Amino acid sequence: MKTTEPPVPLPAESGVPVAKVDVPAGPSRKEKKEGGILNAFSHGILVIWAIMVVLPLVWAVMTSFKSDSAIFGSPWSLPDALHFDNWSRAWTEANMSDYFLNTILVVGGSLIGTLVLGSMAAYVLARFDFPGNRFIYYLFIGGMSFPIMLALVPLFYVVNNMGLLNTIHGLILVYIAYSLPFTVFFLTAFFRTLPTSVAEAAFVDGASHSRTFFQIMLPMAKPGLISVGIFNFLGQWNQYMLPTVLNTDPDKRVLTQGLVQLAVSQGYKGDWSGLFAGLVMAMLPVLAAYIVFQRQVVQGLTAGALK
Repeated sequence: MKTTEPPVPLPAESGVPVAKVDVPAGPSRKEKKEGGILNAFSHGILVIWAIMVVLPLVWAVMTSFKSDSAIFGSPWSLPDALHFDNWSRAWTEANMSDYFLNTILVVGGSLIGTLVLGSMAAYVLARFDFPGNRFIYYLFIGGMSFPIMLALVPLFYVVNNMGLLNTIHGLILVYIAYSLPFTVFFLTAFFRTLPTSVAEAAFVDGASHSRTFFQIMLPMAKPGLISVGIFNFLGQWNQYMLPTVLNTDPDKRVLTQGLVQLAVSQGYKGDWSGLFAGLVMAMLPVLAAYIVFQRQVVQGLTAGALK
């Protein structure tokens, strides 16, 4: 004999009140319209900004491959042929190769010294409490607000009395001192975001302070080091005021001094194509450095917000 069970009554049929669930309502038409207008406006601003930044770079690269007559005859047209002799002429006759070598020596040495000294000072200020900690930190902060123009004359006499005027190593020391305040300020905030448990575990295992810093904390701070290194590289590569005052020897000029000299000499000669070639040569290392390390720069800038 086949039996069937009665159907289970619904909650409404059983007399039990059903709780109403509030379903969030979607955005209204007005909100959607306002959001679309805001997105269109922000994207339009970004497009205009990108054009303002990219267009001069593209025009400079394009002009560096033109002849002098084409530069003045059709400045916005594409080059009829790639004149690589402009680059070779700027590299050899305008001594761009010597300027490049001097700049690499100065910026490379100062960048290494700035990162090593700045990271050590920032680590101590961020991790250890001692009398005068905040005072030293604010001294570095004050160095960021000190105008370099006010220090040029006394700095010239100090460097001259030390016998470092018109020398590569003298310029390296000045660049390090010039870049340390921002480096310490940036890395101090970054070291504070790193977990202290890792350093404490290293101390428990018997590691010294120096070993903990160089083998554990410094590798953990790699994104911050790359970020501040890129900023220092840009500032030191484009530095003009300091080498102009402290480096008057023509054989030891850096790239910014060489570009000014190239602009003066090529302007009198009418060799504008060689001038643009030298200008593009000076821009390429900076663009290449940022393109290669752009992801690390973003990671270093946002690391403090992700603690």
